[in-house]
Amino acid sequence: MADSLVIIPTYNEKENIENIIRKVFSLEVDFHILIIEDNSPDGTADIVKTLMKEFPGRLHIEERKGKLGLGTAYIHGFRWSLKHGYDYTFEMDADFSHNPEDLIRLRHACANEGGDVAIGSRYVTGVNVVNWPMGRVLMSYYASAYVRFITRMKIRDTTAGFKCYRKEVLQAIDFDKIKFLGYAFQIEMKYVSWKLGFNVVEVPIIFTDRVEGTSKMNSSIFKEAIFGVIDLRIRGMFNRIKRAV
Repeated sequence: MADSLVIIPTYNEKENIENIIRKVFSLEVDFHILIIEDNSPDGTADIVKTLMKEFPGRLHIEERKGKLGLGTAYIHGFRWSLKHGYDYTFEMDADFSHNPEDLIRLRHACANEGGDVAIGSRYVTGVNVVNWPMGRVLMSYYASAYVRFITRMKIRDTTAGFKCYRKEVLQAIDFDKIKFLGYAFQIEMKYVSWKLGFNVVEVPIIFTDRVEGTSKMNSSIFKEAIFGVIDLRIRGMFNRIKRAV
């Protein structure tokens, strides 16, 4: 059995989903894929189910009743991954903003270089973002700087959504205590991993904004992140972040 599972949440990704699945399965590492599908009206799930016949045992789907938030999608996937015994679990977008070939580098950072959580980082070697308007680049960059200032994490890309977790990290996190569902979920998972003593490392990547489909980003997601990090710091200061039992 493969030891690596890539979790890809989807909502209206019919333009991208087949290509991203085929690309991951073309890599030299035997990755499995779990699609967390939030009842897309565009037929995304049907495309995945057709491909499952071509890739039996490698491609899986979990369907939900609607858009329940990015955080709950990933937590659903994390629980599924632990139940099925994967050693390395990845978060990745469906829209090719994350280069699937970088999965190998993230896995190497955890399997061979001592990382417990490996982040595909846009900012660890400058600003490596393609096709974003300057306003969004600045908002993202300074949001990460703000998170570093409040939380004291030594991570350049605190809001990144391209990551690899070792199994031991996911086993240690009490998912019932993860509070945020949107953009701030990515920050919270990094902060909790760091506060629990795990080695969080950054692997430089080039982030390319989606070409096909529609972005799910909006201003309310950023607001959750801005106020959420203050709550995170308070929880950390009062020792409210503890390992799952």
